[in-house]
Amino acid sequence: MKLFERLTKKAQENPQRMILPESTEPRTLQAADRILADKIAEIIFIGKKEEIMAEAEKLGLKNIGGATIIDPQDQAFTEKYAELFCELRKKKGMTIEEARKTVTNPLYLGCLMIKAADADCLVAGALSPTSHVLRAAFQVLKTKPGISAVSGAFIMLLPEGCPYGDDGMLVFADCAVIPDPTTEELAEIAISTAKTTRDIAGLDPRVAMLSFSTYGSASHEKVDKVRNAVELVHKMDPSVCVDGEMQSDAALVPSVGAQKAPGSPVAGKANTLIFPSLETGNIAYKLVQRLAGAGAVGPILQGLAAPVNDLSRGATVDDIVNTIIVTCNQAIGDKGL
Repeated sequence: MKLFERLTKKAQENPQRMILPESTEPRTLQAADRILADKIAEIIFIGKKEEIMAEAEKLGLKNIGGATIIDPQDQAFTEKYAELFCELRKKKGMTIEEARKTVTNPLYLGCLMIKAADADCLVAGALSPTSHVLRAAFQVLKTKPGISAVSGAFIMLLPEGCPYGDDGMLVFADCAVIPDPTTEELAEIAISTAKTTRDIAGLDPRVAMLSFSTYGSASHEKVDKVRNAVELVHKMDPSVCVDGEMQSDAALVPSVGAQKAPGSPVAGKANTLIFPSLETGNIAYKLVQRLAGAGAVGPILQGLAAPVNDLSRGATVDDIVNTIIVTCNQAIGDKGL
């Protein structure tokens, strides 16, 4: 079963409460209409009902009436979220008056609904800059226990017949968030990405921590950082199958892995690649996408306490549908379903 067929089926079997704060954005409405038609998720819009329904009618959409619509100006509804936000930010000097104003922002109200367990996940960014989406998520939801680093993974859908990865897939990280991760952040990225490999790609993760050195073939402080991150992963989460430092050919090619890293549980058969910096990860995924004709699903944000994903402002309707499906599956994975 192909990736999105499997993810769609799982989402349909475990419907999640998905918040779409950009409720009158045409592509978002079209995506939501498809999600509702296929019973993939419960949709919660934040906005004015009359504006949402008028836009839906203009677009000829038939299923938007099946969504829940929350008015951020309805203080009778939002007051408990203002109180929650005030409590969360009181050490930062937040007042109830400021909190009441903040919860009229759909991004913040959406994250607060998730924090209060009144929703499960959120997708935004078709209209909002990434910084705005992430700021709301960081201030309200924060990160998972034991994780301080939020990172971005891509699932690379490889061309048919490609011998690398598993089931035609490799997972790359971090390709989106942290320019120069510390040893601790690199370890956290590896742990978070192993979870994405398991929950979203549906693979048993074998994680290679990449460098320009394999098992000490080169000496440099950048190599030391990767090697130390591997050791830290072993301490933080011994269940993660991880090895390194290793070069990309040692990670992917069985004959090279056997020669350069004999006895490694990962070398030559990695399906999850952790890059030592954002520049290397971002460059690599774009090269594989363009030169090999691979599909790139992501960025999938990892490490947040609840699933929030950011869209490109150039996202297509298909992109938004796929991001909603992935985000619902993250929520399902967080619940252990």
